[in-house]
Amino acid sequence: MWSSSGGSSSKKPAQSEMIQVERSDSPFWRPPPRGDTAKRSVTTPVGSGRENLVIGAAYSHADILKLDSLSLSRTNSRPETPPSGASNSKYRFNDASPPPRASGGTTSPPYKNYINFLSNTNDDWKADEDEMMGYDDDDGDDFGLPSLSSMKRRTRRRESQRKGEDSTTLAPAAMASTLNTQARRYSNSADIAIERPAPSYPMPKKSEGKILRPQYKDILKANALHLISYPPIPSNASSKEADAISSRITRINKFKKLLQASTIPLPDLRGLAWSGVPEEVRAMTWQLLLSYLPTNSERRVATLERKRKEYLDGVRQAFERGSTSGATAGRARGLDEAIWHQISIDVPRTNPSIELYSYEATQRSLERILYLWAVRHPASGYVQGINDLVTPFWQVFLGLYISDSNIESGMDPGQLPKTVLDAVEADSFWCLTKLLDGIQDHYIVAQPGIQRQVAALRDLTARIDSKLSLHLEKEGVEFIQFSFRWMNCLLMREVSVRNVIRMWDTYLAEEQGFSEFHLYVCAAFLVKWSSKLVNMDFQEVMMFLQRLPTKEWTEKDIELLLSEAFIWQSLFKVAGHMLEQE
Repeated sequence: MWSSSGGSSSKKPAQSEMIQVERSDSPFWRPPPRGDTAKRSVTTPVGSGRENLVIGAAYSHADILKLDSLSLSRTNSRPETPPSGASNSKYRFNDASPPPRASGGTTSPPYKNYINFLSNTNDDWKADEDEMMGYDDDDGDDFGLPSLSSMKRRTRRRESQRKGEDSTTLAPAAMASTLNTQARRYSNSADIAIERPAPSYPMPKKSEGKILRPQYKDILKANALHLISYPPIPSNASSKEADAISSRITRINKFKKLLQASTIPLPDLRGLAWSGVPEEVRAMTWQLLLSYLPTNSERRVATLERKRKEYLDGVRQAFERGSTSGATAGRARGLDEAIWHQISIDVPRTNPSIELYSYEATQRSLERILYLWAVRHPASGYVQGINDLVTPFWQVFLGLYISDSNIESGMDPGQLPKTVLDAVEADSFWCLTKLLDGIQDHYIVAQPGIQRQVAALRDLTARIDSKLSLHLEKEGVEFIQFSFRWMNCLLMREVSVRNVIRMWDTYLAEEQGFSEFHLYVCAAFLVKWSSKLVNMDFQEVMMFLQRLPTKEWTEKDIELLLSEAFIWQSLFKVAGHMLEQE
């Protein structure tokens, strides 16, 4: 697919200053709960001098579901993460139903209350292994509902019980000794990256490994457009297949012609990208639309070298901060422990059904990206859900260097040259930063950006489908109960990464794709299930919306969704402008 090579140049940048935040003044920090000696005996022995170690970030989206915590006036504190263990009774949701809604006049029947629903559901998904590993703040799928890891744990427990294994009767201390190799490790080293459970990663067979493009050095320099070649149309292809291949080649050539210009006109590139970007030119197109790559071709090589070096210098500074002496290493890290702990929980749960994200090299790369972004953005820090948003970038940029277009299986990034993995990581970091700069109020205290979008989605649904809106209100379904995750993770928990990548082609082509157009996509997404939802009660609605049947969706389904969203945006934006003029 690639056939030649090119040159390079370099330019030394100035180091960027890292930001140190004091732990005592930080809303991200809280001490571990006292009195829980059973858990402490597993992770931190009493009298070790580590009792006040920060054990996790005190910020989880499960708390956002408690509507009384949504006030924008709470600027001095963040909601605490309720521990998973049942023994922490003060964090348990109240099983009683709240006062009746003003419009109804009667109390809700059993299960027709969201907090009651969560409480009863979570009873069946109690954490066990995560607690033994010191992950006391692991609360399921980050939003108060059962996670895939929880379901796997429950399945394993049932299998063990059928085999007559009564592992649940072991005391915590005994369990810790049994799982000694899996226990979370603490160290006085300044490198907090070593404080994680012992790794267990898949090892692909050599025959399953993907092939690195031989021209990867040219690709590293953004000098790859001339390397694109096209497979010939098979002699036995049908006329429909031949037309599809010809149409694809024509489309790639349109992008190539635009991208080879000395100065790229972004409006033209946006117009071309709206209907989808071919994977051969997707990485470069995304970087241009995010203003990471300059439109002037003469500046691209130097810009890439400078930004990649700046990222690597930032990682080095972030992970080498603090004293290396054993007595002061922990204190010198400030709030780093809290941020790192939450990231180390979330990264292994990122896209757990995709093999690519189970490899150590992938997980370490995502950890570095998320950690550096968090310490450079102390106003928000790391928030659960950002780990999802980096993966489309990481997957698209990694695929640029691999000959096989399917990199989701059999592709261990640890086998790649370090320069390639460093470039993928740095490019992903800067593009994630560009994306989040446009929606940063989604992730600051109280997340006002998401709250505004949830409220706007409720109003928009009422205008598009009043029958569905009235039914949800009648059943007591609050929009924040299901759409908070849609806004926070940009529907990445609802559709596959491949489909999200196609969706982002259009988002990046829109001027305000992630902050405005996404709202109309969510409206079209909800209304799509209207005929089913209007026949469901509260519990059925909630279960359906948390497990939507999108597993078999293709690119055509995404394009239909985007087209419907565009129609709604066009109608209501025009109507809004007319009202403003009146």
